[in-house]
Amino acid sequence: DGRPGATHITLPPFGKGWGGAPCLPVPRSPAEGLRAWAMEKARPQWGNPLQFVFACISYAVGLGNVWRFPYLCQMYGGGSFLVPYIIMLILEGMPLLYLELAVGQRMRQGSIGAWRTISPYLSGVGVASVVASFFLSMYYNVINAWSFWYLFHSFQDPLPWSVCPLNDNLTGYDEECEKASSTQYFWYRKTLNISPSIQESGGVQWEPALCLILAWLVVYLCILRGTESTGKVVYFTALLPYCVLIIYLVRGLTLHGATNGLVYMFTPKVEQLANPKTWISAATQIFFSLGLGFGSLIAFASYNEPSNDCQKHAIVVSLINSSTSIFSSIVTFSIYGFKATFNYENCLSKVILLLTNSFDLEDGFLTASNLEPMKDYLASTYPSKYSEVFPHIRNCSLESELNTAVQGTGLAFIVYTEAIKNMEVSQLWSVLYFFMLLTLGIGSMLGNTAAILTPLTDSKVISRHLSREAISGLVCLISCGISMVFTMEAGNYWFDIFNDYAATLSLLLIVLVEIIAVCYVYGLRRFGSDLQAMTGHTLNWYWKAMWAGVSPLLIVSLFIFYLSDYILMGTLQYQAWDATQGKLVTKDYPSYALAVIWLLVASSTMCIPLVALGIFITHCLKKRGTAAVA
Repeated sequence: DGRPGATHITLPPFGKGWGGAPCLPVPRSPAEGLRAWAMEKARPQWGNPLQFVFACISYAVGLGNVWRFPYLCQMYGGGSFLVPYIIMLILEGMPLLYLELAVGQRMRQGSIGAWRTISPYLSGVGVASVVASFFLSMYYNVINAWSFWYLFHSFQDPLPWSVCPLNDNLTGYDEECEKASSTQYFWYRKTLNISPSIQESGGVQWEPALCLILAWLVVYLCILRGTESTGKVVYFTALLPYCVLIIYLVRGLTLHGATNGLVYMFTPKVEQLANPKTWISAATQIFFSLGLGFGSLIAFASYNEPSNDCQKHAIVVSLINSSTSIFSSIVTFSIYGFKATFNYENCLSKVILLLTNSFDLEDGFLTASNLEPMKDYLASTYPSKYSEVFPHIRNCSLESELNTAVQGTGLAFIVYTEAIKNMEVSQLWSVLYFFMLLTLGIGSMLGNTAAILTPLTDSKVISRHLSREAISGLVCLISCGISMVFTMEAGNYWFDIFNDYAATLSLLLIVLVEIIAVCYVYGLRRFGSDLQAMTGHTLNWYWKAMWAGVSPLLIVSLFIFYLSDYILMGTLQYQAWDATQGKLVTKDYPSYALAVIWLLVASSTMCIPLVALGIFITHCLKKRGTAAVA
């Protein structure tokens, strides 16, 4: 400023950073510019843009692509489900993903700091994201523990879920296993050792508990050094699942009956396009598959160079995520077709054997092609004898086998294992499959933990006393300790509660407030100017129209649907395992479980208004104190 001894700082021109790189608008003072420069230098960054893209892909492409999307295709019209899915990708998926990446890159902070920068009253949005991510991390890593458990047992010959164990008297197979199936028995009895109801909590199962500790240890090692370690791990967690899926695709297409599954998947049921639930399911799948609202994408983008082209990356990640869902569905339905055909032909063989032995027919006389007319002939010729045999004759149908809709853990740990056990060299395919599930799960966990750790490490109060390694260790230790509840005998019932209710309504509300905050609090025109200053690209009409109108309306529609669905549902129910029948039965949640459900929903959603109220009261008290001093 010309005064003797004054410090001279040359500020960059508007829209240009030090070294000519595009950045945020020029600071208001030299001191502010110096502080911004120091913070810019201090913040860790991805080694290169490819690391960031792989981190987003590894986070977004998760277990939902493998076990949720194929189920939706099966339920809502096969190939015709792709129509609403692609439309929702354009109207909702890409715009919301771009919004979160742009906010993270613009504010260069975690979720709490990013929304506090826009307005202090919006700090609760970031807090709600952290709470939702904390809930997700607690139960999501349990899936990785189960994957470890199955992976370790995949090296046995024969596979432990391929046959039923003998009973205590060694005179036959275990009664529960015979009533269910060997794969169901291994899942419900050997893996979960599940109790008959949520009221009977039982004790902690030490083997799953050890697998859970191992899963958290792996996550801790991956996040130990922040972007330095995570940036290297994501290459592995993002690419390996595709290698395994390609191998499984080649194997799946060569399996007997694979074409039955593929034909079933791609045969469009056009009438489903008139079903509102088809469109709601498509929008929901896009929303949750991309991992919106958790703060993970904001955290990842905050480590970008300010000039990074986040618009291009949002489109790339969205398209890769959706393409992976379709690709994994082809793999799943080829194996699903093999399983259904195997069960159908096995059913026919048992009926043929029963009729051959009952009526003293020659071997090979009955075949799959002449079975139905021969059943009619035997019924008319030997009516009394046929009536005795009839109760034992199963109704075999390939269509009914293909119509069995399964998702989630049932698809991953029961249906897939049933198909794998009937493959040649089943141990190899089992190892590959569960290793793929493990990498998908760990990749998603890296994003979940980033959503928690980034706001904590950004906090000067916390980072002043604890190193990043210590903060990461504490988060993993606390999460691991609490998640031990999922390894109890009733743990799977609590897992379902967290999976169904911990992050559904809250995420929709979080993202809705995010859109309103950017478009109508911060200002869409101002935000567009910031993006142009950073990336050099003008915000086009498509993004503006989606952010300002279309996407918020879709989120509101989803929010109303889920809210009304919960209200109309009445008493919430769950599926409990009945060992005496060897199947799942429906039961009502007890009152304390209902209280936990509503606490889970409220604990994250109420952060938004409560934090805003707290800040308002604090400001009023400060003003009153200032007035009193004056």
